[in-house]
Amino acid sequence: MSEPINPGCDEYNQLARRDFLQIASGLGVAAMLPTWLPQVVLAQTSNSSRDIIVSVFLSGGTDGMSLVAPFGDPAYYTGRPTIAIPRPDAAGTGPKGVALDDFFAFSPGMAPLMPAYTAGDLLVAHATGSVDNSRSHFDAQRYMEVGKPRDPNIAGGWLGRHLATSTPLRTDAPLRALGFTSGLPRTLEGGPRTLPIPNPANFTIGGSGTTANARTQWLAQNHQTSVNPVAANALDSTNTIALLQQINFTGYRPVNGAVYPTSSFGQALRSTAALIKADVGIEAVHAFNGGWDTHATQGPLPGIDGGFMHARMLDLSQSLAAFYADVMQGTTSYGVTVVIISEFGRNARENGDRGTDHGRGNVAFAMGRKINGGRVLTNGWPGLARENLESGQDLRVTLDHRDIFAEIVQNRLGNPNLNVIFPDYTPRFRNVTKP
Repeated sequence: MSEPINPGCDEYNQLARRDFLQIASGLGVAAMLPTWLPQVVLAQTSNSSRDIIVSVFLSGGTDGMSLVAPFGDPAYYTGRPTIAIPRPDAAGTGPKGVALDDFFAFSPGMAPLMPAYTAGDLLVAHATGSVDNSRSHFDAQRYMEVGKPRDPNIAGGWLGRHLATSTPLRTDAPLRALGFTSGLPRTLEGGPRTLPIPNPANFTIGGSGTTANARTQWLAQNHQTSVNPVAANALDSTNTIALLQQINFTGYRPVNGAVYPTSSFGQALRSTAALIKADVGIEAVHAFNGGWDTHATQGPLPGIDGGFMHARMLDLSQSLAAFYADVMQGTTSYGVTVVIISEFGRNARENGDRGTDHGRGNVAFAMGRKINGGRVLTNGWPGLARENLESGQDLRVTLDHRDIFAEIVQNRLGNPNLNVIFPDYTPRFRNVTKP
C-alpha cells in the first residue's frame, strides 16, 4: 500500500523540491567565522568522551499538539473538534493518547518512543520554538539552522560552528560530519571535514561506475600539490570514499531486536548506527524528515482522513525507537545525543479542511543516555484559551529552542563557545542533561 499524500502549501513544496540544496563553498574554517566573534577556545581534546550528535529537522512545520497532545487543557478539544487526540482515559476501544503525565500524551503514532521515555532517556519540550514569529517555511527554518534570527550577515550553521570550534574526536578522521542530503544542509555549513552524503553505502564521485576508481585516484593525485583548502578538501573527499567503502552498510545487523523502517529516514538512522559503531570518528549527523505541512485532511489518527500524519508519526517514532534500541540500550551503548525540532508549530484550532495552518509554539525532543528525560519540559504552559493565544490563534513560545541546544552543546558535546555557536544569545540552562 502506498503512503497517503498530503500536498502542503506552495512555499513548502518549492522548498522541498529544492532538496534543501546548500552547496559547500570550500571555505576554510576561519573564513566561515565572522570577524566580530570573540576568540574561541578549542573544546576538549581528541580523546574526550563527548557525545556524537544526531540532528533531525522535521521540515514542513509539524503539529506538535498532535505529536504530544495537551489533553489536560480543555481548550485543546474545543479548538479541534475533529482532529484532537482522544484523552488516554477516553471511553471506547478506538485509538487514544498514551499518557506521559497527567496533562500530556503521545499520539498513538508516537507510542513506539515510550520505552525511551519511561527509561528517562527521552525529553519532550513543549511550547518551544523560535522567538521570531515568522510563519515562512524558508525564513523560520533558516533562523533555526543558523542559530540566530534575522541576521543576513551570519555565516554557517550552529552545528557547523560547533565543529569549527572543537577539536576532532579523532585527529585522523577524514569525515567529522555528514548530512543525508544532496547538498550540504545549512545547519552544518562551516563545519570542517563535513560532506553531504545522501547514501554512504554508495558514496563516490559522480559518473560511470566503471571508471569511479580511476577518477578517484586522479582527484587525489591531481590535488596533492594544490594549495589549501583545495588540496585538503580533495584528499578528505577521496579518503572519505575509501573509508565508507570499508563499512558494510548493506550487511549491517542491528542489535537488541531493533528493526528500522525501510523509509529513507529509517535507513538514514540505520546507516548512522553503522557509522557510529564503526568508530571512524564521526561527530555529527544531520537528517531531514519531511512532509509535515498539513493544511488539509491532517489525519493524526489511523483510519481518519487517510491517516496521513499518523503514518508520518509512525515513520518518525519507529525509526527513532529502533535507533534507541540499537545504539543507546544495553551494556554496549554509545555516547550519542539526538535532537529533533521543526521550524514552527501549527494553529491551535483546526481549519475548515480538518487540517492546521502555520503557527508558532511547537514540540521538540532530546534523546540520549545523558538526557534528563522521562518528563515534559515547559517554561509554564501558556494555555490554549483564546485570550492566551498569540495573535488569538497560536500556542505561545515560552521556551527558546536554543536553551535546549546550548545546554547539550556545552554539557554533552563539551563545547563552551556558546557565544560563537548562538551569537548574541545568552541561553538559560533547563536541566536538559544529566551530570
